[in-house]
Amino acid sequence: MTFLPIVERELRVAARKRSTFWLRVVAALVALVIGGGFLLLSAVGQFGGLGEPTLGKGLFTALTWLSLAAVLSAGLFFTSDCLSEEKREGTLGFLFLTDLRGHDVVLGKLLATSLRAFYALLATFPVLALTLLMGGVTGGQFWMTLLALVDALVVSLAAGLFVSAISRDSQKALAATLFLLFVLVAGGPAVDGTFAAIRQRSFIPILSLTSPGYLFVAAGAWGQTPFWPALLANQAVGGALFGLACLLLPRTWQEKAAKISTAGRSRVEAWKFGGAKSRRALRRKLIEPNPVLWLACRERWQAWAFWGLTILIAGGLAATSASRHRSELWMIWSYFGGLLTLVLYLGIASQAGRFFVEAQRSGLTELLLATPLTVNQIVQGQWRALRRRFGAPLAVWLAVQLLGAFLAQQAMWNRLATVTPPTPGVMTTNNAATNTTFVTTSTVTTTPWSGTATVSIGGFSAPGSVVTLAVSVAGMLTVAANLVALSWFGMWMGLNSKNTNLAALKSIVFVQVIPWFVVSFASAMMVPLLLLPRLLKGVPSATSQMMTWYPLLASSLATVLYLAKDIGFSFWARRKLYSEFREQAARSVSPIRPAVPTPWPQADAPPVIAPT
Repeated sequence: MTFLPIVERELRVAARKRSTFWLRVVAALVALVIGGGFLLLSAVGQFGGLGEPTLGKGLFTALTWLSLAAVLSAGLFFTSDCLSEEKREGTLGFLFLTDLRGHDVVLGKLLATSLRAFYALLATFPVLALTLLMGGVTGGQFWMTLLALVDALVVSLAAGLFVSAISRDSQKALAATLFLLFVLVAGGPAVDGTFAAIRQRSFIPILSLTSPGYLFVAAGAWGQTPFWPALLANQAVGGALFGLACLLLPRTWQEKAAKISTAGRSRVEAWKFGGAKSRRALRRKLIEPNPVLWLACRERWQAWAFWGLTILIAGGLAATSASRHRSELWMIWSYFGGLLTLVLYLGIASQAGRFFVEAQRSGLTELLLATPLTVNQIVQGQWRALRRRFGAPLAVWLAVQLLGAFLAQQAMWNRLATVTPPTPGVMTTNNAATNTTFVTTSTVTTTPWSGTATVSIGGFSAPGSVVTLAVSVAGMLTVAANLVALSWFGMWMGLNSKNTNLAALKSIVFVQVIPWFVVSFASAMMVPLLLLPRLLKGVPSATSQMMTWYPLLASSLATVLYLAKDIGFSFWARRKLYSEFREQAARSVSPIRPAVPTPWPQADAPPVIAPT
């Protein structure tokens, strides 16, 4: 018998996939672009007091944090639906009719799904090694950070396998994996931080040792850190999740009847679809103008989930505004709001493609195309369903985000403006563009052993309310445009993907991740390179004007690029849906090919007898 036959088969299949090749190519290109940008700034940085060690540390920090986000999301898209998909298709039971055990199947899926993610992570290591030559990073920090990234990848994949072993629905598995990863990454540090604040003592990592995020931070920190105990604790968590998946999979692959009463089943259906009267009213209202709109709007638990996130972010804004320590909490709220915005992007991308994925799998697409409904009506039905279910919570969400971004930026700028400035070099300047008068002070300190100069700048005025409001409105417009582009592109990916998670992954990568790298690189490079020459010419007010105009110019450039990107993706996906819907639906159906009978073997030719 072949040792671990599922592992061998899955590795052969994964090695032949195009995504295995392209994912590592894209990861290497992204690392090269970011590394090239830091190397480009190295010459300019020498004049601004930024030496090679500073840029090396910045490059290392940027690449490793991006790598951490990528490896933590591997469990969401690669393993959260790998076993539950086999359950829905009914192929998992055939494997357990043989001598295979749970660890055979789970280990095969783990190695097959980790191959692409590990190759992509491995492709960024050579660029990370450049930071050792630039300085700012020690060899111990480098190797421990690499171990922390590999550990985070293993924990993320194991969490996805555990959730997939006990789930059947793709979206519920995705949401549960996201929640489990959030608990694993932030739960331990949050509990330890809460105990430290209550007892008014320093932070002591106890539960934090099980967090991949804390392990990553400890790997790059200076001084002595509990890195190795945290690494062992993380490996124990990943091994426990993997063992539970192996143990539970043979017991959960069969679809069992729900052991609930009729009243309980009615309550579940009422929560998911609404009461009998509301379902009847919804059917009468929507089925006549567009049956697809009614089909896509029947379930309402997704809208309730979005309302829950909206209430959560609104409550966080209200609590931050009412707190006494608002200046410290605004930064926490900004990170919290950014994290929830990423969750919002993921949910919209998943919901946009879910209807077409399930319609392709169940054969509903062919039935709809056989009716008098046109392609425009089918596509518009899904688009109107998205607006109907998520339009109201998204409007409240954007309003809360606008108010919170405005207040957070004002608090940040006011805090920076009230910092006590150094004494030398006092200069009063008047900025006519923002109608503000402020004092600029600066000191220059030369470090003998490095030969670089450190510039300390203080006493600048916070940008005016009009500038802050303009930056906040630009951010809100960017979020709204991203949601529209994700909706249209997600529908097209749902028509081209075999499961919802794959459609969401494609939408997030093409619409958000890759353009984010391009826009961030453009705004981070173009604006400083345009402002630094003026600063280096010795203009007295150049530093203060740069601090005032930099956020406005950077946000304006980023907003223009994001809006152009979103308009392009929306129009392209919409045109593809309207023009190639029937062709793509027909391509997804396997054609019936009659078996050709094996031809009879031809009789041997009689021997030729030569004449004598």
